[in-house]
Amino acid sequence: MISDKAIVEKGAKLGSGVVIEPFAYVGSGVELGDNCVVKSGAKLVGNTKIGENSKIYSYAIIGEACQDIGHKPSGAESVIIGKNSVIREFATINSGTFKNENCDGSTKIGDNAFIMAYCHIAHDCKVGNNIIFANNATLAGHVEIGDFTVVGGLTPIHQFVRIGEGCMIAGASGVSQDIVPFCLAEGNRAYIRGLNVVGLRRRFNKVVIDEIHSAFRKLQKAHDIKEIAAQLTNHDCEQVRKMAEFILNTTRGIPMHKGKQ
Repeated sequence: MISDKAIVEKGAKLGSGVVIEPFAYVGSGVELGDNCVVKSGAKLVGNTKIGENSKIYSYAIIGEACQDIGHKPSGAESVIIGKNSVIREFATINSGTFKNENCDGSTKIGDNAFIMAYCHIAHDCKVGNNIIFANNATLAGHVEIGDFTVVGGLTPIHQFVRIGEGCMIAGASGVSQDIVPFCLAEGNRAYIRGLNVVGLRRRFNKVVIDEIHSAFRKLQKAHDIKEIAAQLTNHDCEQVRKMAEFILNTTRGIPMHKGKQ
């Protein structure tokens, strides 16, 4: 159902069962999957693709050009959002760039995202599946967020930061360094306090959790965290290997202890 008070530009691709409420705006390059809902006042522009069963709430703006004063849009930039996603009121998701060879022009968000009011996701971010961003969580450009990660409200994340799979970032933190998968980080600036135990228990059995705990204790005590990570790259546990590989690939550093930069 498309309201006669909505604006849907010619060229927009709408799946079956799409609902567009009054005063919503859907641009010509937008593609909406089956059963999507665009609520009153929402604005979708650019090359924006949103998967089936997603809901965009009032005054969210998706697909606008990035907030980079040096960027000159080519028209090919895009936003790609997976299925079953919820984007709440006044959230903003900017399109990607082709700023350098590492940019593919897209800002991407996976399936089952729950993005609460006033969140901001900047250009070239890559966000995984099953994430939750609480109110006013803000991602600067080029941030990477792993699957099953939760970011608390009022938390800014610095550009180029990577947050691994299954992390919990506490509210009102300020994240300027990379956060290892399955960890809990808190503070401004945020540091790793321990493991995201609640998240681990929701997904893994005791054997896997014990292996992650054992590896974390070694990393926490390490004088050289990358040296220990290198020793864990051939570990039998897949999740431990993910932690090790993440650490070895960090460019911004790992805030494993309070005050350590």
